[in-house]
Amino acid sequence: MDSATPPDPGPAPEPVPELPAAIPPVVPVAAAPLLPDVPAYRDRGTGLVIFGVFQIILGLLAALMVPLVALGAFMSHLAPGGAMRPGQFVSGVATYGFIAAALLGLGIGSVQMKRWARALTLVTSWYWLIMGALVTVLLTAVLPVTMRSALAQMKQSAADAPSPEVSTGIMAVLLTLIILFATFFLVLVPIAFVVFYSRKDVAETCRRRDPVERWTDRTPLPVLGASIVLFTGALYLLLTGMTTPLFPFFGRYLTGIAGSVCLFLMAALDVYLAIALFRLQSSGWWIAAFAMPIRLLSVVLTYARADMMQAYSKMGMSDAQLEALNSSPIFRGHVLLWWSLISMVLFFGYLLWLKRYFKAPAPAKTEALPAQAG
Repeated sequence: MDSATPPDPGPAPEPVPELPAAIPPVVPVAAAPLLPDVPAYRDRGTGLVIFGVFQIILGLLAALMVPLVALGAFMSHLAPGGAMRPGQFVSGVATYGFIAAALLGLGIGSVQMKRWARALTLVTSWYWLIMGALVTVLLTAVLPVTMRSALAQMKQSAADAPSPEVSTGIMAVLLTLIILFATFFLVLVPIAFVVFYSRKDVAETCRRRDPVERWTDRTPLPVLGASIVLFTGALYLLLTGMTTPLFPFFGRYLTGIAGSVCLFLMAALDVYLAIALFRLQSSGWWIAAFAMPIRLLSVVLTYARADMMQAYSKMGMSDAQLEALNSSPIFRGHVLLWWSLISMVLFFGYLLWLKRYFKAPAPAKTEALPAQAG
């Protein structure tokens, strides 16, 4: 039997070439925009609380001066120079009360990290520093003369006065303590406030903790400072007009009703200027720049020609009080004149520097009308 042979399988199929693996489509990816470099930010909330508490403490110390003024008014009835006038008492109480209220308000606002508290603290600290430096220089120049005069009067009035060496040593110690006290509270403390509250981190902390726009954000800080100075000066003029109506008017002192009226009018002008400068009105700046030299001229002429002691006598001061004032180097050496002039000249220079914030608005552009043909 024939062996079975397998059938012919036929030609082998050609191998199918392998297809390459599918290449995934390239999806375009948008490049992320480069973020601007954000400056490093450090929260200063703890510092704001510390400085705020310190302001509150200063405000409480100022409030404690009110009963001391009342005690001084009571003790003045026993002094040989005569009792304190009611105007002096009201002026002292109102001044310390205003300072206490301002420090307490700013301190609480700083603890709460409010924008307005940071702005007002910064501008008032600059004013505090400038005026405090002038007061410290004034005390350093005047106190030695005052204490020597007091020591000489003490030797003449008492036959059993202490030895000159001991008295001079005590006076030197007292003088040194007073100057150190004034330097600390009138110079070093405001420097610390200025340095801290002017930091960018402090401003950023207040912006983040108090995101709502405040009224102090509506004008630049230098202009806000001038507005605060004018408004505070207006309050002082109102207080002076009610308690001590004495107004220097081009070579003479106006007292009584005339002095009060002039002081009230000057206060009204300062209130208007404070509001106008805050609103960045050019008219307010021009009025302030024009009025300041006139005030300077009035003060210079009055201090040079008029007798301040005579003006004080018209206001009801006793002879003993006038003699005490006249013996003081502050009045005898024209210290008040130089103090007033330096303060006013500095503020006038500051006003001139503020001109950059009061630019005249650009005139509106009008389209040219096409020329009519024919």
